[in-house]
Amino acid sequence: MTPQHIASLDGSPQQSHDGEAIKTPMAGTPTVFFDGSCPICRREISFYRRQRGAEYLSWIDVSQNPDGEIISGLSRERAVSRFHVLEENGALRSGGQAFAALWLHLPGFKWLGRLFRLPVLAWMLERSYRLFLKYRPKLQRLFDKNPR
Repeated sequence: MTPQHIASLDGSPQQSHDGEAIKTPMAGTPTVFFDGSCPICRREISFYRRQRGAEYLSWIDVSQNPDGEIISGLSRERAVSRFHVLEENGALRSGGQAFAALWLHLPGFKWLGRLFRLPVLAWMLERSYRLFLKYRPKLQRLFDKNPR
């Protein structure tokens, strides 16, 4: 994957840590921030990127960014520790809310996104995600058959 770093959301070209020019998302474009160093996350994001509607989203592998701030209010450390989606209106969602936001943009999953916006289901999704995060390091070792 090409390293990506976001300094702004105005679409201007930025420089990666190796000096290569890279694309940044445009303001108003939903943006998915994921940890590409996590084998589980890579597989899941690969699945979502193949879905109808994925071409209208920006996909940023935050593990390829140098240390520091990815966008205003989102540090690299925070971005690799939880799943994040920046919505068109500028709202930054994380965890279960981020999954619901992503699903709303993929036609085949829109019903799931709507369902998990309901408060009791949103709460359950977030609790499930937090449980996953607790065991993520151990699960990563099981799934990492193709290390980077």
